[in-house]
Amino acid sequence: MPGFSNESTYKRFCESGKEAEFDSLFESAIKSITSQFGKKYPMYINGKEVFSSESIAEKTPIDNTTVIGYFQKGTREDARAAIEAAHNAFITWSNISYKERASIFRKAAEIFSKNKFEMAAILSYENGKSRYESIGEVDEAIDFMNYYANEIEINKGYIRKTKMEASKARVNAGFQGAPSSSEEKVMIRMVPYGVFGVIAPFNFPVSISTGMSVGAMITGNTVVFKPSSSDSMTMLTGIKIYQYLKEAGVPDGVFNYVSGPGSVVGEELVENPNVSGIVFTGSREVGVGMITKAYSMGLQKAFIVEMGGKNPAIVSKYADLDQSASGISSAAFGFDGQKCSATSRVYVHESIKEQFISKLIEKAREMKIGDPIKKENYLGPLISKNAFNTYVEAINQAKANGRVLYGGNKINVNPSGYYVEPAIIEAKHSNELVQRELFVPILIVESYKEFGDAIKMANDTKYGLTAALYSKKKKEIEEFSNRIEAGTVYVNRQTSATTGAIVGLHTFVGWKGSSINGKGSGSKFYLQQFMREQSISITK
Repeated sequence: MPGFSNESTYKRFCESGKEAEFDSLFESAIKSITSQFGKKYPMYINGKEVFSSESIAEKTPIDNTTVIGYFQKGTREDARAAIEAAHNAFITWSNISYKERASIFRKAAEIFSKNKFEMAAILSYENGKSRYESIGEVDEAIDFMNYYANEIEINKGYIRKTKMEASKARVNAGFQGAPSSSEEKVMIRMVPYGVFGVIAPFNFPVSISTGMSVGAMITGNTVVFKPSSSDSMTMLTGIKIYQYLKEAGVPDGVFNYVSGPGSVVGEELVENPNVSGIVFTGSREVGVGMITKAYSMGLQKAFIVEMGGKNPAIVSKYADLDQSASGISSAAFGFDGQKCSATSRVYVHESIKEQFISKLIEKAREMKIGDPIKKENYLGPLISKNAFNTYVEAINQAKANGRVLYGGNKINVNPSGYYVEPAIIEAKHSNELVQRELFVPILIVESYKEFGDAIKMANDTKYGLTAALYSKKKKEIEEFSNRIEAGTVYVNRQTSATTGAIVGLHTFVGWKGSSINGKGSGSKFYLQQFMREQSISITK
């Protein structure tokens, strides 16, 4: 059985002194994919191309004018057809051996790997990520497939067999614990639910989409996949995922691609009784709304949801300030803060506050903003006008009820794109901005006096996704580890305070309002969520 190792593309190129080759491969991929922009793409239902009466033009946020492609505006009827196809494919697919399913997704991982630069180039145009962020995301998708294939094999398809020996004793009537004259064989297994609706986010349309979909399929479920299709559009990467999975041998009907508005396609997935489960990454408002709707209709669906965060970092007086400024600035502003794991608030000890803020501002100033296709730029555009409006509103609120220490302005890189400065704001913990997930590059800083108060403020949120501490004091590290209310926790991490969970190394999991079941992706417990337990007893 093959083992698991992370893809780590950029790291491998750098360590072998081939960074120039990395850039050359990305540049070649850019030329290849841009020559295909403007094409019309179908939906895929039961392996067949399906066209709707209306189409959606997807434009890149880099300039909001270049059309990446034209995609179908799916209807409820399209969603129902896809659900039916998935429902019909379930019996055959669920009865395929787990080893065969693992083999298919290992092959898919190889296909993704062969095409990783093409996928990364599309991703950079679709949501404005830098080449480094994009290739890292494609790597994560590959890691998910290999890791889950490895896990299902290690656990032997989640099947356990046991038995009760026959007894020589005899009784005339049965009761709990009565001896049996016959051997009783028992099989305890995890079995798939049926059809899963996979509702994907714009910010990780390759890795999260692939991870959620493969998690469902490798355990024997079938999928109706809906990419982000309105306001924040990432539909071409979804098409590529479909094509690569098809090439790997995923049968018709097992993975169906339906683009269209969440209010139409997403609603049908939630309301349709033939959909057994929903796997979703996005806002808490949408996640809770789907769960509430399904259960109010008497539909007891399985929900696997990750619903955002308001992630804190604590900087102790015992911290390495260069380390903390580097890690926090990367986690707060990377991809313009458009990550559910982004650091959005910092509690720094009052004795080092000014020194830390100075270093943080210096890091923010060093971040180059511009066209993310260009190698030198660290930050690209916000995904949409709505995101830009959120940024402006938050900055205005900060000016009225706090202090903007750095940034807060639009950058005129491209008149049609929404490029903004990373912003550092000083505000009280009671400020409404401290509680609301903004999903833009805004970091709020407040000082503390006692370490216990910093932890209390860090925990004072409905979310519990990621959290960070910078301290060299063992007692503080222990207290933080024992008291922090977050599922993914980092201490003294220089590369990124709260972002960048690595498949197989960290589990990416939310507590409290960031999740509903406290189990994360990229870990040993993820696949079990797509199955339910069954005990089968056979007496001879």
